[in-house]
Amino acid sequence: MRRRAFLTAAAAGSAAFAFLPRLASAAGPAPLTSMTKDAKPISVEERRARIARLQKGMAERGVGAMIMESGSSLDYFTGVQWHRSERTTAAVIPVKGETVIVTPAFEEPSVRETLAIGGDVRPWDEHESPFARIVGVLKDRSIMGGQIAFESTTRLFIVDGVRDAGAGAYAVVSGDALVKAVRLIKSPAELALMQTANDVTLAALRHLHANTHVGMTPAEIGALMTSATVALGGAPEFGLVLINEASAYPHGSHQKQTLRDGSTILMDVGCTVYGYQSDISRTWVMGQPSAKQRKVWATVKKGQEIALATANLGTPVGAIDDAVRAYYEKEGWGPGFHLPGLSHRTGHGIGLDGHEPPYLVHGDTTPLAPGMCFSDEPGIYIPGEFGIRLEDCWHMTLDGPKLFTPLARSIEDPI
Repeated sequence: MRRRAFLTAAAAGSAAFAFLPRLASAAGPAPLTSMTKDAKPISVEERRARIARLQKGMAERGVGAMIMESGSSLDYFTGVQWHRSERTTAAVIPVKGETVIVTPAFEEPSVRETLAIGGDVRPWDEHESPFARIVGVLKDRSIMGGQIAFESTTRLFIVDGVRDAGAGAYAVVSGDALVKAVRLIKSPAELALMQTANDVTLAALRHLHANTHVGMTPAEIGALMTSATVALGGAPEFGLVLINEASAYPHGSHQKQTLRDGSTILMDVGCTVYGYQSDISRTWVMGQPSAKQRKVWATVKKGQEIALATANLGTPVGAIDDAVRAYYEKEGWGPGFHLPGLSHRTGHGIGLDGHEPPYLVHGDTTPLAPGMCFSDEPGIYIPGEFGIRLEDCWHMTLDGPKLFTPLARSIEDPI
């Protein structure tokens, strides 16, 4: 669950687990050391293998080329990390042959800095049409008509611009299924980066948990989480600090909150390592939990356990959400998505994007397969009082689900 970000992105380093002392010494807090020194970015060979799988799928479906603008899919296939603006930067991946990047001429040196696969870059000047450049690439690859696919997040003005520049010669189709077929299953290299990102976030949470105190504000808590994440070598990606009644609303509240004795503290945070994300939530209480807080916390953890127990190879991912929701309803929450209870899905896919398909939600029929990655976050929210969310990410293996981080132990020892 995400996403009102208080954190700013920082450069990701490389990855290895380092021990993080939990308690401060008499001389002050123990220094935090980087856990990402040995992380390895995705190799050129792996990116090219991804493109080859995409091209194979395109050939099977009669698609002549895939066009994708800046975003996570462009990064996934080419390594190019670039922002979206009114100026088009996009890749043209033909069904045969090398990928071509089209980008503004004055941005070419910057775009080339992250272009991992090499190949042709075709710049366009400010008075020129990027769409004509894209059509020129298609023609150079002997794609004179037929179907061309667009990655699903590509903005409409780009789709329309290419269609118009091609004078109606091309039939535009969705590239969503083609891209998903490649991105859905994570490789060992991707899993390793996600493991490191999760290690960093859990260690930062451990540091935070040991250093929160009465009187702190969400901004102060967030700053402490940010500094710990950076010191540990992660690139802070997002964060939610929900305390007191704000914890009853999954993405927070604008009400001013301060930590006091009995406060519920809900942290939902994540970082990246070479672009791959973590997403962890922990909830605890400042001081002694009430009987109600303790009961709801235990119910949420049981929901997490049920989600994992339901995750079997071939099981439709929506069945995981159904199983958790059925248990919560027996405990008096809901029914369905009604409050007080679980108002959001049980989890989401994760990788280069914090939220990726498939989703652990009623009706998603995608069968579980090795290499799929998800969050497991079945919270319970009581408007006007408090909310509890526990979240850990996991990936599917031939032997069942494998957690990136261990489930929280108890409301007193949640890390």
